[in-house]
Order: sequence, then structure tokens, then C-alpha cells
Amino acid sequence: MSPIAPTLESFFAERLVKQRRVSPRTIASYRDSLKLLLAFAWQQTGKSPSALDWADLDAELIGAFLDHLETQRHNTIRTRNLRLTAIRALFTYATLRHPEHAALIQRVLAIPAKRFDKQLVSFLTTVEIDALLAAPDLSRWEGRRDRALLLAALQTGLRLTELTGLNSADVTLGTGANVRCLGKGRKHRAIPLTSPTQAVLRVWMAERAGQPDQPLFPTRTGRRLSADAVQRLVHEHATTAARQCPSIRPDKLHPHVLRHSCAMSLLHAGVDTAVIALWLGHSDIRSTNVYLHADMAIKQRALDRTTPASTPPGRYRPGDALLAFLESL
Repeated sequence: MSPIAPTLESFFAERLVKQRRVSPRTIASYRDSLKLLLAFAWQQTGKSPSALDWADLDAELIGAFLDHLETQRHNTIRTRNLRLTAIRALFTYATLRHPEHAALIQRVLAIPAKRFDKQLVSFLTTVEIDALLAAPDLSRWEGRRDRALLLAALQTGLRLTELTGLNSADVTLGTGANVRCLGKGRKHRAIPLTSPTQAVLRVWMAERAGQPDQPLFPTRTGRRLSADAVQRLVHEHATTAARQCPSIRPDKLHPHVLRHSCAMSLLHAGVDTAVIALWLGHSDIRSTNVYLHADMAIKQRALDRTTPASTPPGRYRPGDALLAFLESL
């Protein structure tokens, strides 16, 4: 067996699980990335993954693999960079275990992440939120569950994995009502619940009648909802809501938009960005600043405060032909 196999096994069992205690989602992401890499190397070199050596995984092959992700698998640049992150983590771990391959490993670690255009975050307006919440059929058990789930997502701003990971015991009703979750980076946080959200959850939890360690939003058979299941129900209700509110785009509405909508609602209510960062579980407040860029109302208020009242309307136009030419460059 090649030197790669024991190092790879130790990377997952020792580094990720025991030492760093990363989440199962991170382990799954790293696993999938490295499976794709080993399968690509097998195709390129003719060696099975268990027979590969570090010399086979040089910078040229890694670069070809990253190009393959974009051109053949049609992955986005974000996904390409995510795969590169997993590869870098493995090669960083291999640095001290295989000093004889230090030069090769450093060339791989020098492969840069690719830059990409950052789009403005999308979010729902108040009218669109009301239409989405009215979409589930409350005469059906699934409809009542979906309405409680959508309202909880819109009010708490939980990530999809945090939302599906909620158990009945994670919700506290009454005085100091809140929902608790284990978020990104194994950070616990509690998000307060508004009276309307608390009322809907109280009714749902009474109907759900689940044990404290059972999922808050289960399937009919009592299992935990998967990420794909939540994506499907969001799309289904967005399609229904779009009949009453045409501005809703079902093809663009995914569960993370609900999180963005929560952040924008807090921002419009005048909540400080530092508080919003705590609310959403951001480790860096710069992650919260994307909502400031997306909020045109804040920019308009800033413009109204800074534009002198005596400024004549219209766009500046140079009076000289040469200046006009330079202005047009």
C-alpha cells in the first residue's frame, strides 16, 4: 500500500475527528472532494487510489483536476475553491509526515484560490414573506409543519443544517422564549422568538408531541428532514406563493434566502450589525457587511444626507471636446 493511504486515513481519523472535532458536514465535504481527486488521478495515471504515491499528486495533476471540475463537471468557482480547501488541508497535514516530499507539497499548497464575482445577496420583502407563509395548506399535517418551519427560519435566520438539526428540547416557550442551536464552528447560540413565532411553534409542538431528543420538524415517519427535502418544500411553497405575489422567483428561492431575509429584516428595523452578526452566528462581522451592500434604503438615506440641496440636477458633462474624450475612456 502506498504512503498516501495511511496518511489519508490518519488525516480523517486523527486530525479532523479527534484533534479538530470538525462537524460531520465538513468531514463529508472533505471526503467527497478527495474521492473526486483520487478518481481523477486513477483515470489520469492508471494507478488505483491505493497504489498512488505522493509524486503522482503533483501540482500539475491538481491543477488539471481543478480545471476538470470547472470544464467537465461544470462546477462553479466557489465549488472549485471548496475542493481546493480540502486538498490543501490534506497536504498541510502531510507536510510533517512526509518531509521527503516537502518541495512537491509546497508547490501544491501554492496553488491559489480563484477569484470570482460576488453577487448581492437576495432576500424577500415583507409582502413576499407574507405570501410565502400563507402558501402552505394548513388543512394538512405537512402544511402545518412547513409553515412552522418557514416562520422559524425567517425569524431566527438559522442555517439549513441548524434548522434541520433542531430537536423539540431546543425550543423554550414562555418568558425568555428562544431557540438554541449548535452552529458553525461548534458554537452554541440562542435566538429569541417573537410572539407570533412562539404562538405558531406552541401549536405545532403540541400537535407534534415529540420527545425532547426527537426532531422538531420531522418527516411523516418521524425521521429528520434532509436538506434536499427542505429545498423541495421551499420551492413548492414558493411556486404557490408566486401565483399571488409574482415578484417571487421560485427558481431563485432557496433555504439560505430565508436566512438573508431575516438579516435584512433586522437591518431595516435599525438593529446594529454587531447584534445581527451574533444573531446569525457570524464569527467575523465582515460577513454581516454584505447586507449593508444589498440594502438600497440605507444607501438612499446616506445619499439624502450628503447631497447638497443647491446641487443642480443632472449629470456632469465637460464643456471641452478633449476633456469629453478623456472622460469617455
